[in-house]
Amino acid sequence: MKKIILIRHAKSAWNQPSLVDHDRPLAPRGLNAAPEMGKRLAKKGIHPDRIITSTAERARSTAQFIAAELNATENSIWLVKELYHATAQTLISTLKNLPESVQTVILVGHNPGMNELVYHLGGRIENLPTAGVFAVKSTAQWKDFNPKQVDFWFLDFPKNRN
Repeated sequence: MKKIILIRHAKSAWNQPSLVDHDRPLAPRGLNAAPEMGKRLAKKGIHPDRIITSTAERARSTAQFIAAELNATENSIWLVKELYHATAQTLISTLKNLPESVQTVILVGHNPGMNELVYHLGGRIENLPTAGVFAVKSTAQWKDFNPKQVDFWFLDFPKNRN
């Protein structure tokens, strides 16, 4: 069973207008939310084989906080520049190119691509919040991955108090 966990990067800072978008760091709210979401994933017993993230500072930092809470190795994090503001199709292509040995993958990225992919995966939420997590399971091999052949697993986000 393949497990796909989508995470929108945590809240980014806008207090340095001279920074290019790619280099924006996490805001204090994001610095709290990313580890919190990692802790929630750990409580679910999630052990990713791979964490694939955009190279943007806010996404990379989110991935590192999540990895630390999941006791994932630094080698499990893959930085992929094509995920910076990637479309849903680019995210799907990334999944289709995974080796079959990967059973659980976390993708850390940006909206609107994350929202698009959530929609393609059957999620009917208006907006995946910052540090929000949307997860599905699939029995397909990666090369045959089809967004219509997944089962909803869970949705969580920082303001969710369940």
